[in-house]
Amino acid sequence: MTAVRLLPSQLLSLFLILFLSPVSISLKDDEALFGFKDSLRNTAAIDSSWIKGTSPCAAGKTWKGVVCHEETVQTLRLQGIGLSGDIDVEYLSKLENLRSLTLAYNNFSGQIPPFNKLGGLRALFLQGNQFSGEIPSDFFSQMGSLRKVWLAENKFSGNIPASLGQLQNLAELNLERNEFSGPVPLIDQNSLSNLSIANNKLEGEIPQSMSRFGAKSFEGNPGVCGTVLQKDCNQTPPDDEMSPSGTDDDSEGSGTKWVILGVVVALLLMTIFFKAKQKEDHFDVLAKENIDDIVEVRIPSSNRRSTSSRRGNDSFHSRKSSHHGKSVGDLVVVNDAKGTFGLQDLMKAAAEVLGNGGLGSAYKALMGNGVSVVVKRMREMNKLSKDAFDSEIRRLGNLRHQNILTPLAYHYRKDEKLLVSEFIPKGSLLYLLHGDRGTSHAELNWPIRLKIVQGVAQGLGFLHSEFASYELPHGNLKSSNILLSSSYDPLLTDYAFFPLISNTQTAQSLFAYKSPEAILYQQLTPKSDVYCLGIIILEILTGKFPSQYLNNQKGGTDLVQWVNSAIAESREVELIDPEIANATGSLAEMEKLLHLGAACTESEPDKRIDLREAIRRIEQIQV
Repeated sequence: MTAVRLLPSQLLSLFLILFLSPVSISLKDDEALFGFKDSLRNTAAIDSSWIKGTSPCAAGKTWKGVVCHEETVQTLRLQGIGLSGDIDVEYLSKLENLRSLTLAYNNFSGQIPPFNKLGGLRALFLQGNQFSGEIPSDFFSQMGSLRKVWLAENKFSGNIPASLGQLQNLAELNLERNEFSGPVPLIDQNSLSNLSIANNKLEGEIPQSMSRFGAKSFEGNPGVCGTVLQKDCNQTPPDDEMSPSGTDDDSEGSGTKWVILGVVVALLLMTIFFKAKQKEDHFDVLAKENIDDIVEVRIPSSNRRSTSSRRGNDSFHSRKSSHHGKSVGDLVVVNDAKGTFGLQDLMKAAAEVLGNGGLGSAYKALMGNGVSVVVKRMREMNKLSKDAFDSEIRRLGNLRHQNILTPLAYHYRKDEKLLVSEFIPKGSLLYLLHGDRGTSHAELNWPIRLKIVQGVAQGLGFLHSEFASYELPHGNLKSSNILLSSSYDPLLTDYAFFPLISNTQTAQSLFAYKSPEAILYQQLTPKSDVYCLGIIILEILTGKFPSQYLNNQKGGTDLVQWVNSAIAESREVELIDPEIANATGSLAEMEKLLHLGAACTESEPDKRIDLREAIRRIEQIQV
């Protein structure tokens, strides 16, 4: 046999062909991932699926957290699995087709690793770690493909990198809850639709072009001002009016004037307050501060007696006549299903504080006819005239549905309204899910949770039918506003208040304002209620407290991102609350409901399913 001689150029060509074969690419991704993994600590969550000698992109055997496209690694999603260590970005840079990197909610710390070596990245999610220190101003200048940057809930300090404002494809930027300082940088590219730099230490004026992102994008920075925050930036005297010693000659006098004025105003307000107290209901309650949601006081159901006695009616009319000619006024009963009672009943009743919510404070009172009621004091419902307010509340009082808690009465004053409804002893879904993990939480088995979801959906569907013309038929759907009867039938409360609220800031405490379209564009539609329903579904299935409920989102779980990531990785079963996961025969139905919750919380309203479809799919879920 004649030997074949290859020229040097032919040898080089053969070498390149072999080197660039698909097998070599797969092995290179394999080696790069293991090199990256070796730089980490606490990798138990991925050890069992990252197996040497196998391909990370093998059909049906994909490594945990690895998403491939055409046999190459495109996405790494390794959030919330306890990883720590010093990330070796050199190995990640060898993943030539890596486009998305998620290391959120782990235990990484120290300076930000040199992720700017990953020039092809389109998404970088690092939120919920302990990264700290300053990020160089030009850090992102070579990452022109970036569309999503999430660095929230870390300890980054110094100025926000100016290079973020140069990313022409940037769509989402979340830097909230860090320690960034300095001025608000100009980040206003047309592609940007989601921005949050809230809860940092920034100072100065918000560029006018960034006002489109809304106040919530900037709140929690005491030194920041601008029209979007309704905070004047010209509150301090100009430098040329300062004395050589560095103090304004007139500042001491001005300061004294302001102090005196403040004292006078305070005394005036105290006088008005105490006079008003003499005319209004005198609840003997203890102050309770910093309560984001109402906390129910639970009482035995035996305390509730029949409420339709004639004695209650006679007593109400006699007391009402005794008020004739006085400025105290009385309650207007809009639903007499629980009997009738007057304002004096409330004034004489011992009251227990339930809590302070975004819309006002709430109390529990036991009426003389045996009915326990909740009285909510609403101070920001001055949008309508007395007649128009009466018409709206009477409309609510006429509602009848097994999943709707209908108000009983109201009291009208110019600057304050009282809304009265029946007290439900079992309390709210919030309490049973999160309030007492030892007892109450265990009550909620899978059949009961499904029953609650179906009842909430039916009640919401009823409101959307009754208030079809409203921008927000409910507007404030969350677990604290879902009360549970003794048989676990859900009762929706705090609904259809949006047309009544006069103060914009107060209106923004409604949970519908946490929907993405409200945060990004200040737009509200009936689909904002669908988003709220989706959060309820995810909360019920996972048993986790949603961070979406908290104004500062410090705590809880970002259910939307957590669930979406799990669905992308086919890890749905891992999310189910252990209290119900033992019902293994129903896991498939739970997964269906989880996917439905994700469909209800789509960030874009056009992609979010409508309520009718959501109800149809919920009704198909079986125990």
